[in-house]
Amino acid sequence: MSDLPRWAQEDVWRKVAIWVTAGMFVVLIILTFDSVAVITAGSERVPAYSVINQRIYYRMDRERGFQAPVIGEEAPLFGTVLTEEEAAKMVSHGKLTVQAKNCINCHTLLGNGAYYAPDLTKSWLDPAWGNEAVRESMMVKFLMDPESNARGYGTNRKMPNLDITEEEARAVVAFLKWMSSIDTTGFPAGFPAIAQEGDR
Repeated sequence: MSDLPRWAQEDVWRKVAIWVTAGMFVVLIILTFDSVAVITAGSERVPAYSVINQRIYYRMDRERGFQAPVIGEEAPLFGTVLTEEEAAKMVSHGKLTVQAKNCINCHTLLGNGAYYAPDLTKSWLDPAWGNEAVRESMMVKFLMDPESNARGYGTNRKMPNLDITEEEARAVVAFLKWMSSIDTTGFPAGFPAIAQEGDR
């Protein structure tokens, strides 16, 4: 018989490790389901894809202490109102294009990726696009021919030509507009949003 007290015996700690591991596994499953519910399109903080049919802008939320997205009146992307299914298809095409062109080799999305080029989370509202009236066409032109429509942000960094088609460019713009509607609790900090027409 061991002279060690019961709490110090190997068998006790083996059982404790098994129970703690099993308990944490259950907690992990619960947190996974909870997280999926929060980050799924159509949830409170992540709007449905059809939000690309509406005006999206930011307003200071004094209670929370940062700029929060506001979903405004109807403002369909490229002048066409899309159904939820059509919007989902277009946004998904844009996301797949961003992945296929390896955009996160230079950019970040929701903080993931590289920090060579600007974060794209709120790029739909970037002041570099001028005003709301020309934003869509400027973004499409830039994506299709970044060398002729360069935006260096005061640096020598320029986006290479990735041979993006017009259909892909329009889909990427849809993806970026949808991304800007996500409530990221103020990320990225200090983002200077584009001046909004009629913003009070």
